[in-house]
Amino acid sequence: MCREGERDRITIAVSMRRTAREVLNELRWRQPGRLSDAVLWYVDRAHPEGHRQISGSEIVDLERRYFTTAEARLPYYKIVRIECGGEVLFIRPAVHQRLSRDS
Repeated sequence: MCREGERDRITIAVSMRRTAREVLNELRWRQPGRLSDAVLWYVDRAHPEGHRQISGSEIVDLERRYFTTAEARLPYYKIVRIECGGEVLFIRPAVHQRLSRDS
């Protein structure tokens, strides 16, 4: 399923237990410019795969319960995975496994 290195990164990300909002805020404020390098997977029932990917550069605002793109306002709980520079920073394991299996 996962390559060995990817499994290690996922294990590290899961053990950190940060919320998607915390990860995105850290990329935005503590590491300026890194938010635009991030890739987010979020649940989207309108797509046949059941999820959609967006670039961090599409995010225009981070609110308390939602993040906003030019096209939509989405709740953080729909985020399944966040990667930046090939590193998994956030993953919601049960949902991610289900989406990976269904794809």
